[in-house]
Amino acid sequence: MSVPRDWTPPTAGVQEGRPSRDQVVAGLKATDEGDPELVQLLTPEGERVSDPRFDGYASDFDVDALRGLYRDLVLVRRFDREGNALQRQGQLGIWVPLLGQEAAQIGAGRAMAPQDMAFPSYREHGVAWTRGIDPTDLLGIFRGTDHGSWDPKATRFHLYTIVIGNQVLNATGYAMGQKFEGKVGEGPDSEATICFFGDGATSQGDVHEGFVWAAVYDAPVVFYCQNNQWAISEPTERQSRVPLYKRAGGYGFPGIRVDGNDVLACLAVTRWALEECRSGNGPVLIEAFTYRMDAHTTSDDPSRYRLADELELWKLKDPIERVRVNLVREHHVGQEFFDEVQAESDELAARFREFCVNMPQPAPDRMFSQVYAEPSPVLEAQRAAYLDYHASFETGEPLAGSSARRV
Repeated sequence: MSVPRDWTPPTAGVQEGRPSRDQVVAGLKATDEGDPELVQLLTPEGERVSDPRFDGYASDFDVDALRGLYRDLVLVRRFDREGNALQRQGQLGIWVPLLGQEAAQIGAGRAMAPQDMAFPSYREHGVAWTRGIDPTDLLGIFRGTDHGSWDPKATRFHLYTIVIGNQVLNATGYAMGQKFEGKVGEGPDSEATICFFGDGATSQGDVHEGFVWAAVYDAPVVFYCQNNQWAISEPTERQSRVPLYKRAGGYGFPGIRVDGNDVLACLAVTRWALEECRSGNGPVLIEAFTYRMDAHTTSDDPSRYRLADELELWKLKDPIERVRVNLVREHHVGQEFFDEVQAESDELAARFREFCVNMPQPAPDRMFSQVYAEPSPVLEAQRAAYLDYHASFETGEPLAGSSARRV
């Protein structure tokens, strides 16, 4: 497979010393088809392969640990699919699916130490799961009743960020604080930060500004790019001439590409990167090369901009199936285990659905309750005016001082 370093001879329409468009696309899409720079420990066929650079970071993952990863993957996918169904049935305003990206998220999440801090975008349901956040805590965001009901300090998992790439600035600033407060260095209590974003976010100024500041201050932050190849409807080759992980070199810190559908490789590489950051060698950019199997959100129709055969190809690289095959072939795990996990996932989905359907309607003044730390006269006046207006829909009476009546 051609990659950008295989330059073509100068011909008409091709500038000397630069790759052709086909070579750019080939390099961006190089995965497990012979790409020596892609880290992989578990092939799509479920075969455990060796990588001397990272084998040690996954050496403690015996059959019981692999069972745990398989359980994580299945349960996260199950409640994600339930979230999709709930939105289609009118119970959620929107849902952001992670189908196909479970390994990239579970691997990175399980690599974190309890004291590490994570900054997500809006698709990191799998990372939230690994930080002990109940899936029902995610529902308020997509039902429109709250901004997230978990405690970011207790879980070490920040609230979701909707503005594309903004969390990179937040994560970089937090990591700089970790360094300034002496929480970086040798020892079991040293800390690092990990920030999650997609390939589309790499075209945002916030991301590049975060890279600059992290490099200048040697901030202990892992930039974890889940390259699912589609920034809504824009493919990666329209955003970059080189594989995304290579951009790190321009800022002076290491970048690495990992098979984002290989949960074991994602875990090992993220462990290494977090260790680099905790010991003062950060930052690091990880490009988890994966594929978004579903729509960008439930408001999106991917059939309008990508081909079905591409989707079928990536089904063969399913992150859950390769772990299942490995457990069966190499560890002789029986069907009983898989049936138990499936039953547990169904129970989780049922609890997830019941919680969503029965969520209480927030009081009308809820939007005013967490704006400022202390009461504000202006805010209180706005609250009173809004409640008066809201009450007029119940009574049919005009607002005070108004000659207009509700029609």
